[in-house]
Amino acid sequence: MLIEISRFRLENLKKKIFCFFCPDLAAIGAKNLSLIVQFSNLIHSQKNLLGIKSATIPNVDGSVNRIEDDDEDDVVDLAANSLLNKLIRQSLVESSHRVEVLQKDPSSPLYSVKTFEELRLKEELLKGIYAMGFNRPSKIQEMALPMMLAHPPQNLIAQSQSGTGKTAAFVLAMLSRVNALKLFPQCLCLAPTYELALQTGRVVERMGKFCVDVQVMYAIRGNQIPRGTDVTKQIVIGTPGTVLDWCFKRKLIDLTKIRVFVLDEADVMIDTQGFADQSIRIQRALPSECQMLLFSATFEDSVWQFAERIIPDPNVIKLRKEELTLNNIRQYYVLCGNRKDKYQALCNIYGGITIGQAIIFCQTRRNAKWLTVEMMQDGHQVSLLSGELTVDQRASIIQRFRDGKEKVLITTNVCARGIDVKQVTIVVNFDLPVNQAEEPDYETYLHRIGRTGRFGKKGLAFNMIEVDKLPLLMKIQDHFNSSIKQLDPEDMDEIEKIEY
Repeated sequence: MLIEISRFRLENLKKKIFCFFCPDLAAIGAKNLSLIVQFSNLIHSQKNLLGIKSATIPNVDGSVNRIEDDDEDDVVDLAANSLLNKLIRQSLVESSHRVEVLQKDPSSPLYSVKTFEELRLKEELLKGIYAMGFNRPSKIQEMALPMMLAHPPQNLIAQSQSGTGKTAAFVLAMLSRVNALKLFPQCLCLAPTYELALQTGRVVERMGKFCVDVQVMYAIRGNQIPRGTDVTKQIVIGTPGTVLDWCFKRKLIDLTKIRVFVLDEADVMIDTQGFADQSIRIQRALPSECQMLLFSATFEDSVWQFAERIIPDPNVIKLRKEELTLNNIRQYYVLCGNRKDKYQALCNIYGGITIGQAIIFCQTRRNAKWLTVEMMQDGHQVSLLSGELTVDQRASIIQRFRDGKEKVLITTNVCARGIDVKQVTIVVNFDLPVNQAEEPDYETYLHRIGRTGRFGKKGLAFNMIEVDKLPLLMKIQDHFNSSIKQLDPEDMDEIEKIEY
């Protein structure tokens, strides 16, 4: 009798999981499933959709494709980690972090705002802000915007967690200082990758959609502009190397006319060979009255040294280090014997709670690919994002996840800083993030679980760990002074009690 009940419960779990991953297919029914799968395979190649270059994936006809079985960690590129920060953000995260402000002139009054109206912005900018769904400034913006919009302009070095409206803040500063009647570059923003540059440009276009005469140009690889071209767009966003080429070799941009200079993702910039020197060379050609703004998610000593070198006489805004962790994320761990146990625990969790979208992090490409194949073989719709992908493939996968076409994204560390989607309610660490010394990678853990609990909502983070990895998890718990509770994946009653 108990066996029959367990079988019945397992079948119900499978149905719930299948409905979560494939809601449309589940509604159609198993009769037409094979036709749907065949059609899906025709319109979405497994390579492009999943990010698997070669895999042992069953086809409809019973044949299989071969998957590379490598144990290497994905290359953790800070630029790749930061790519998705600007991709999917639709609104601001409510933050309770204490903001520390260091003014270049301590005797001057310190202003903050609670509404965008207090900033006395142009009507078209206010309309753009509200059209993006921003109702009031975030905690960082309350302090940063009065400085960024002050007259005369003030320089700023700011630390800002992803999701706190940093991009919107400096975009607002650029749009506020542009003279639409002057047809030449007036604002210059440097980003470490062309993907990040494009995402910043998207924010400019959305926020400035009512500023009809203000336009954006991208100084990125592939955008070939002939020497001597008259650049008439007021805002230029690009990568250091291409911007340097446009300024000094092609003579497309007159740096002496730049009114606002933004250096975004400074921690990523100094991690990329040559970018720091290129950025400094560009900055040195700017006029003394140009407003200079630098942003970074983290501020290690090397970042501070770079920031102080490139931004003269700045105001400084930073978050207190001990408050970088997010308090609205409930963390759990599950002890597992092997990766198959982890997968079973994952299925139990999905069967027991309601999930919007989920991100699953793996430490190696091998585990990420294996998990993707397992889930596909069980009929789930998932995407795999790894460092092997071309930019086009990444963009396609990210966009599909953003649009909700896949409910689950499996990824390696390449996008640990990456995704802010309102519907992401769960993050799973299929493997704990560790460094080369096999010690906990605290920064990566923070950025991973920060993918949930966004936009003022509560989130859940589940850590699937082997028994011998428990000391590493305890180190993480102690480091962030947070509570990570053990969860029994076989106790469905306990799982079903979990609420956001």
